[in-house]
Amino acid sequence: MVTPSGQALLDDWRVLSMTGATLVVGLGVSGTAAAEALVARGYETSVMDDSKKNWMYEWAEKLSVDFLEVPQGGDWESTLQAFSQIVVSPGIPDRHPVFKAASRVGTPILDESDLASKWDTRPRCAVTGTNGKTTVVTLVTEMLRESGVNAIAAGNTETPMVTAIDNSAADCFVIEASSFRLANSANFSATPAVWLNFAPDHLDHHYDLSSYLAAKKRIWDGIERESDAIVNFSDSIVKNNSPEGATGFAARGSYCYVEGEELLFDGDSLIEIRKLPRRMPHDLENAQAALILSNKFGADIDASLKVLENFTGLKHRVEFVCRKGKVSFLNDSKSTTPHSTLSAFTGLSDVVLIVGGRNKGLDLSVLKETNPIAVVAIGESAAEIFEIYEDICDVEIANSMDEAVNCAVKYARPNSTVLFSPACTSFDWYESYSDRGLDFIRAVNEQSLGSS
Repeated sequence: MVTPSGQALLDDWRVLSMTGATLVVGLGVSGTAAAEALVARGYETSVMDDSKKNWMYEWAEKLSVDFLEVPQGGDWESTLQAFSQIVVSPGIPDRHPVFKAASRVGTPILDESDLASKWDTRPRCAVTGTNGKTTVVTLVTEMLRESGVNAIAAGNTETPMVTAIDNSAADCFVIEASSFRLANSANFSATPAVWLNFAPDHLDHHYDLSSYLAAKKRIWDGIERESDAIVNFSDSIVKNNSPEGATGFAARGSYCYVEGEELLFDGDSLIEIRKLPRRMPHDLENAQAALILSNKFGADIDASLKVLENFTGLKHRVEFVCRKGKVSFLNDSKSTTPHSTLSAFTGLSDVVLIVGGRNKGLDLSVLKETNPIAVVAIGESAAEIFEIYEDICDVEIANSMDEAVNCAVKYARPNSTVLFSPACTSFDWYESYSDRGLDFIRAVNEQSLGSS
């Protein structure tokens, strides 16, 4: 919800951004897409990236844009004065000098979604949260499509908004809004919008936890009415940082919640929980958020239920791998925070946990709230994890995925679960969480326990 003074600033930005030159900082998926979209629309465009890889120079030459050198000696101001706007890629951390320099010279910082909002006025809704964003975006998109609405998922996905709007057949967009994107946006606009949950994350990117929270709160900047704010009422931080008239879920008496074996929606029993393939507590919260958001955005409730009844989950998110020798193996490689690992534990018992990787500056000690029968620690954080669990349960350090799975199997009991939920990023051993998850699946499949 934009204040009058804020609206005046946005109006100034809209006028300014129609003229002058644009600098794109950061050439990941979003940055390159933004530069290509700007050039296609006739904007004078330059680009910059701290890493300066060979392919970037080749790409810039092919696109006919100037690849600027990073200012030497910290003299960013003189460089930025030549531009009327700066599009910053989501991967650029808060401490990067471009932000303070842009503030000093008065040049507005934008996210690529700001460009898309200026160029395209089709409806868009949004999803944010520490965990569950991609799942809910996927559910909402499928619910809309099942209802005959051609919805496109975009934002913090493989499809940036500036690319998504090139699809002339799209009726609307479902935006996955990360804190990185929200923090950099000059004019975030999407209604309705949902905030799923909040827990410490990305402290290697944001200044501190309050900066991360402030970024998440910006999900409400673009809603048209307070009831378009869809809020997890079981999360006190989310609830306390949301509009007074928000539409709640996941708490008794809210618009959508679970009571006994029933999912209640607007006061009525909507479906029996046993009919849902995904029904762990975090799955049910995701389902509630998706039902409300899609319904407010135009989906038919029966079509939405059909999607839920057929949804078996996304890859690397508490994904069932196989059952061998009466032991189940679950791949939760997408877990990069302690909070997501805690969520994965809910509803499970007799768990052997494989955990670790590169910590994002988070407090891993909260993992003590889990109750595993044994732990296998991996990656850069292995020693820290060992200290956390050494007085709680059996714990070993493994130096490879094969070794980790072998250790986990050693501690597994009949009818127990080996859960791979790292609570850390993958960038110590792997290129991505998907590479990490696939390696876990490979290692499990090569185990010779036999199936049952």
